[in-house]
Formats: sequence, structure tokens, C-alpha cells
Amino acid sequence: MYLPAHFREDRVDVLHETMRRIGLATVVGLGPDGLVASHLPMELDTSAQPYGTLRCHFAKPNPLAEAITNDHELLVMFQGPQSYITPNWYPTRELTGKVLPTWVYVAVHAYGTGSIFEGTEKLKEHVAALTDNFESASQKPWKVSDTPDDYITDMCKGITGLEIPIKRIEGKWKMNQNKSELDVTGGINGLRAQGDHVVADVMADANK
Repeated sequence: MYLPAHFREDRVDVLHETMRRIGLATVVGLGPDGLVASHLPMELDTSAQPYGTLRCHFAKPNPLAEAITNDHELLVMFQGPQSYITPNWYPTRELTGKVLPTWVYVAVHAYGTGSIFEGTEKLKEHVAALTDNFESASQKPWKVSDTPDDYITDMCKGITGLEIPIKRIEGKWKMNQNKSELDVTGGINGLRAQGDHVVADVMADANK
């Protein structure tokens, strides 16, 4: 990923928090017929230092399985808050006219060699951890144990587990850090005016 210094985010705790919050990632690998990609919810285990381990699962017929070898890394992409930014929001438009549109976004890329894991108990453990993470904000969280065990066992027969120890990780917060303070404020105000409060908050935080 192209990473100008002013957009780079290296704090591992911030990257981990963002990955957990986003949840869904795109896994890209090289299969025998070219690149393959799958969009998969991710479990992040931070016990393995320094960057942690990602776990996910996919349907057994998924061609992603053919891309999981020791010869090639997998790329796991998390896409965070993003928005188009119109030059109309920038005060510089009235001052000099020297403005252009842009797109602001948050992205985290993780790289590592994947390995398959199978077995009903390990898959159940993974699915339970994944579910607990995404249910944590609920007032009455649903748990895997709430459904009949034989049903979960049967469903696990149709999936394959994937584990990716993270070898390197990159974060990019492209949030107008290369703009003037006036134009940053204009961008934040414009985002709030159209209801994009999440992106506006991220931009404000990135430009402190």
C-alpha cells in the first residue's frame, strides 16, 4: 500500500482496534488460475506478538482454499470509514480556486502465510469467539451455545477454517492531513452537514 508519512498509522493497538471494529475483511491470495478474493468476517487474536493472528472460515467449495500455500502470502484488507470530499467545502476555493476533489478513507492491510484448520471442536471454538466479538455490543448477546449442539456440528462440516499469523501490518488514515487547517475544518463541517459524523470524527482525530 502506498503510504505517505502524513497518512501512516503505525500504532499496533490502534490498528487492532480498527480491525476489530470493522470486522469484515477481504482476503486476497494467488490461486492456480490467478488472484482470488473472499470477503470474510475476522477473529483477531492478539495473544501472539507482535501483530497477532487472524482467523476466519469459508465454505468448503470456495476457491480461496487453493491459494493457501506456504509459497505465497495472503493479503487481508480492512476498509474503514470513507467518503468523497467536494472542493466546495474548502475555504481555499474562494481564496485561490486551487482545490480539487478527493476521497478520504481508513484502511488496514495485514499480511501473512495462511494455514487451514479443521476439526469440529476447533471450528466451534473459532465460531464462538467470532460470534462473541460481534455480539458484544448487544444488550442480550446471542451465543453459539444458544443453538442445538448437533446443528452447529452439522454446519461445521461445510466450512474450512483459515488461520493467518500476521507477519506485517500497515495502516493508512488518509484524512486531509496534507491540507490547511481551514480546509480540514471545512471538510469536517461538510461531512457533518451531510450526516457523515463517523468520517468527520475520524478526520478531526487524525488532524489533532
